[in-house]
Amino acid sequence: MNDTKNSLSPFLLKLVHMKKLFFLPILMVVMLMSAYAPATYNVDVNASTIVWTGYKVTGKHTGTVKVKNGSLLWDNGMLTGGSFDIDMTSLKDTDLEGEWAAKLEGHLKSDDFFGTTKYGTSKFVITRAIPQDSKGNYKIIGNLTIKETTKEIKFLANVAESAGTVTANGKITVDRSEFNVKYGSGSFFDGLGDKTIYDEFDLQVNLVAKK
Repeated sequence: MNDTKNSLSPFLLKLVHMKKLFFLPILMVVMLMSAYAPATYNVDVNASTIVWTGYKVTGKHTGTVKVKNGSLLWDNGMLTGGSFDIDMTSLKDTDLEGEWAAKLEGHLKSDDFFGTTKYGTSKFVITRAIPQDSKGNYKIIGNLTIKETTKEIKFLANVAESAGTVTANGKITVDRSEFNVKYGSGSFFDGLGDKTIYDEFDLQVNLVAKK
């Protein structure tokens, strides 16, 4: 019995050694992949802002809407991806006051426009971030979802990283007619005259994201 046990010991030792040799390269690959994996920066919703501007024949209105959550991916000194959600229920007007501001906000939240009771969140997901130069300018391509409709959009942005914080700034121009937002649109109704509300509106997005 003791002879059998002693004869197996070298074999077992060799087997353990072989396992170590087998798993060591795998462990090194995993460690290298982890080291070069894109870093995730979570959006600071309190430091980030979105300012909207809507246009009509007789002028324009401006206001804000809050970022709900989001993240940006940073790899080897470059933006590689990310996404953010917009809290549509937080929509505010800033160029009017009192009941006039409240009236416009209520109308924008109604089913005539964004139907925020049913569609409380809009979302943007980056599919490509294309560097334009060495100064942090990018062409951003991604999918914007409003009211359950998703469309690809493109815009320019400037993105920078410093001391564990990524800042991203860009202006997104949205054609609301592509997202079933029809009220006052000349694309759907004739004879609106000076009551026409233009289809395109702007979102000035300023994101601050931290590790």
